[in-house]
This record gives sequence, C-alpha cells and structure tokens, in this order.
Amino acid sequence: MLRTMLDLLQLSGLSAGAPPASISAWVAQLFNVRDTEVGLLKLNGTLLHFVYPDALKTAGAIPLASSSVAARTARTQQAELFNNFAKVDHFSVFELVKLGDSGADDQVIQKLMSAPLLARDGKVAGVIQVSRKAARLSAAGPDFTEDDLRMLEEVGRAVGKLIAGM
Repeated sequence: MLRTMLDLLQLSGLSAGAPPASISAWVAQLFNVRDTEVGLLKLNGTLLHFVYPDALKTAGAIPLASSSVAARTARTQQAELFNNFAKVDHFSVFELVKLGDSGADDQVIQKLMSAPLLARDGKVAGVIQVSRKAARLSAAGPDFTEDDLRMLEEVGRAVGKLIAGM
C-alpha cells in the first residue's frame, strides 16, 4: 500500500521540474475531471498567478488580500469544498477565458475544491483547485466528498513541493 500521495506522485513519473500540464493531467485523473478543470496557482509575493491552465497565465493575478476562494485558501491554509459554487461570491473573470478547443466555454464552475500547495518548509507555495464545470448544476456530475477534499489536501502537500521550485 502506498504510504503517501507523494509516493503515488513519484510512481506516476512526476518529479521536480514536471510541467504544470503533466501535474494537472495527473490530478484530473485522480478526481475524474477534465484537465481544464484543474487550476494551479503559484504564490509570488502577495499575488497568486496561474501556472495552469496555460490560457489563464496572462489573465491576471489574484491579490492575497482579495475575498476570492483561492486567496482565502492561501491565507488560511485551509481546504474548502463547494458543491454549489455558482451561488458563492467569487471572481468569475477567470471563467470567461477560453480554455482551448474543449467546447466547454459556455460552462461555468458548478462545484469546486480548493487546497493550499505546501512547500517542503510547510509554507504556502500556491493553491490547487479542482472543479466540475457545466452549463447548470444538475449536469456537473457527482458532488465532491469530504474524502475527495482530504485527498486534495494530500495532493497539495505533494504537488506543493514540485510547484515551489518553479
């Protein structure tokens, strides 16, 4: 049996220097979502910058002082789960960015999990978010569970060590 999520990450062939797209594809498989439903944000000073999806790299940054879910996750180092995210006050500007040719541009985030990415020293290196997108809540697939959230926290500890070096 695997001891930690880091063991699973190493078995997947991902290591320091792995491209964000590969990390996101691995996370997407774990949670049975599309790779464009995984967001990786790196903390640079007082701003969170997207490192994946690629299309969001130039969409702007999220100040840590903001009320966004990602900023709150980084500030509090607490994971959160929302199975009716469309009703949560959030920055929807990032949802307007076209993400490749998936045909899912009319879809919005309906369900979301957010967890801190922790570096080896335990400090926040960024945030990882996993979502389910759809035109409406009933089409977004199964709810995320508390077990999913715990697994995302483990992923955040493992992936944080990779992201911190980017």
